[in-house]
Amino acid sequence: MASLNWSYQGTNGPDQWHKLYPIANGNNQSPIDIKTKIVKKDPSLGHLQITWNLSTCKEIVNVGHSFHVMFEDKDNQSVVTGGPLTGNYRLHQFHFHWGQTDDHGSEHTVDGAKYASELHLVHWNSDKYSSFTEALDKPDGLAIIAVFLKVGSPNEHVQKIVKALGSVKTKDKKAPFTNFDPTTLLPGSLDYWTYHGSLTHPPLLESVTWIICKEPITISSEQLDQFRSLILTNHRLPQPLKGRQVRT
Repeated sequence: MASLNWSYQGTNGPDQWHKLYPIANGNNQSPIDIKTKIVKKDPSLGHLQITWNLSTCKEIVNVGHSFHVMFEDKDNQSVVTGGPLTGNYRLHQFHFHWGQTDDHGSEHTVDGAKYASELHLVHWNSDKYSSFTEALDKPDGLAIIAVFLKVGSPNEHVQKIVKALGSVKTKDKKAPFTNFDPTTLLPGSLDYWTYHGSLTHPPLLESVTWIICKEPITISSEQLDQFRSLILTNHRLPQPLKGRQVRT
């Protein structure tokens, strides 16, 4: 899909995206503010089953508005299933969002509270579709596991990623990044909130089952500065819920 000239700041920033992508004003846009008092307890939601194989991790890429750690997704070696999902969703890539300073940067918020950063582990429905590209615009096409990061002690697992950033300083630069185990970026508890939403940057397609971990992990100010040395900021503000239900 052709990327029109959008950005996170200035004249083509998030409040202008609707001119390029009318779906920006759609009914299922992400991120959202999770109001814990009105979250619906749903006993039918099961535990997440996560099987990620570190051998599928292959490279790190500067995509201009962020960096992506890419995974080999030709077969079901790295998948998530269970929870709100029907069938297997294959891990395609993960990336982070952050702000200009440590007091904001997450895309989702919890009762209005912001975290310093947010990790997105992006999966696609490999039971129904043949590729990430095919799944991208389908209502049940994608599942994204989100993990909040709060400022604290340095995160040794994030540090491995930070060390690789030096080799992808400019847009379209890529470098091998192998044998990284993404399960090391998950919190101790996999309790989650879930709702139906969208990609949080263009093309903003409303194809995402969001699975947002309640428990954050830590990242240090210095590590966040390394993210900012690549791109200063890259988060979208919460969007209207428009009648959707968040479940737990």
